[in-house]
Parts: sequence; structure tokens; C-alpha cells
Amino acid sequence: MRPAIKIGIIGGSGLDDSQILESRSEKVVSTHFGNPSDVLIEGKIAGVDCVLLARHGRNHSIMPSNVNYRANIWALKTVGCTHVIVSTATGSLQERIHPGDLVIPDNFIDRTTKRAQTFYDGNDMLVGVCHVPMEPAFCTRTRDVLIETAKELGLAGVHDKGTVVTIEGPRFSSKAESNLFRQWGADLVNMTLVPEVVLAKEAGLCYAAIAMATDYDCWRDCGENVNVADVMATFKKNVTKVTALITAVIPKIAEMDWTETIGELTKTVNGSIMLPHAY
Repeated sequence: MRPAIKIGIIGGSGLDDSQILESRSEKVVSTHFGNPSDVLIEGKIAGVDCVLLARHGRNHSIMPSNVNYRANIWALKTVGCTHVIVSTATGSLQERIHPGDLVIPDNFIDRTTKRAQTFYDGNDMLVGVCHVPMEPAFCTRTRDVLIETAKELGLAGVHDKGTVVTIEGPRFSSKAESNLFRQWGADLVNMTLVPEVVLAKEAGLCYAAIAMATDYDCWRDCGENVNVADVMATFKKNVTKVTALITAVIPKIAEMDWTETIGELTKTVNGSIMLPHAY
């Protein structure tokens, strides 16, 4: 029997508007890992059960390092989500990725330093150590549906892959750091993708991201350096593309049979847990 599909949507800066949901209701959820960033807003998109969560809180009051990523992901798992689709604002590290473009990332580089990256931290609820593999980092099938849907919608400036460097923040990168990330072959830089992507995989959720390039960071010798005002202005101008993509892809995901995909993900996670030796 096919699993019942329920899709979590984590909205980043500028995309946490609950109006995209029909029959909305708020649900307060607390987890073993603390409280999520805000209430969960449950509803439907094209008849599909969805849950919206504002990553930084609806008042944008939580800085990237202080987001309770574990509580956010676990709360979505608790209410029955099978998938998580997220939006994230990013800086472009490549000339070909213009401000306003969308990227469907396929990989990441972690430069964070302060964030809990596993649910298996010695607590009484989850026993053992989880050495979850991160290749592929994102759910391949969910990414494919996003890419195909973007093409069907005729969205301009959509890139079907990209590597994101996630920095600790809240400061932006120095020029030397930005150029170093370019030398590494990275395409984008942001502050929130990690550990969200790691935790989603550990939780057995099909996770994919829609990254919007809002600026060119600070590596270019010409043009404006990254600043909050320009980031938000670009995101606001182009957020309709992200919204259109999410609302169009959700019914397509719901039509598909995810039995094998979810089963393989579950098997991967379960096979990554090392239990304490019994003496």
C-alpha cells in the first residue's frame, strides 16, 4: 500500500506566508529536542496535506545559529510528513547564477561550528550513534520533480544542480572567504541549509531545497557587495517564482508512488545506526 503523502514546507526569509495553504489551522508542537521555530500551520495545497513552518519564526526573530533545526525537523516528522521542501536565500558564487535565479542544490559544504547535527546524541529516546551517509545529500526523486516542474512552468533562470556552502553567520563572508569558496567549486553560500538537510535524512524524510540567489556575495570586483536591504528586495521581487514552483510540484509529488524511495531511505538510516555493545 502506498504511504500517505504529507509535505512539510520550511519557509526561509521572505517565504513563510501561510496564505498558500487552504483550510489552515495552527498546531503547537513540542519535541524531545525543544520547541520548533514557530507553530506548525497545517492545511492543503491542491488537496494535498501540507505543513508550513517559518524557519526563523514568523517575526524573523531567530538568527541562523539559534534555529532549533532538530526540533523543526522532528516536529514535521511527528505530524506525519514524508517530504520536506524548503526555500532558502543564498549568495551566488558564480557569474552564471544571477540574482533572482533559482537553484535546486545537489550538494553542500558545511562551514558551521555551533549546531547540533544529529538526533542520536546519547538521549534516552534514540539509542546508538548514527553515521548517516550524505551522498546523495538531497532526495534525488524530489529534486527531479522540482526540476521537471520548473521546466513545465517555463521559469527562467533555473539551475538543476549546485553546491551550497553553509556558513555559521549571522555575518556575511569576507571577500577572502568568498573567493576561497569559489576555488572549492561551490556555487552558492547561505546560513541555514546545514544541519537541516542532514537531520532530514537522519529522520527518514525526502528533503529538497529551492535556493534563490539574491546577490553575488562579495567576490566580484564590480557591483554592490551583499547587504540585507538588497537581499530582501531581490527575494521579494522573485518570491512568486518560488511559490509557484512549490504549489505546482506538491500535487505531482502526491501522485507518485514513494513506497520504494521511503523504504530505501529508512533502510539507509537504520543501517547507519551503531548500537552500544552488550557485554
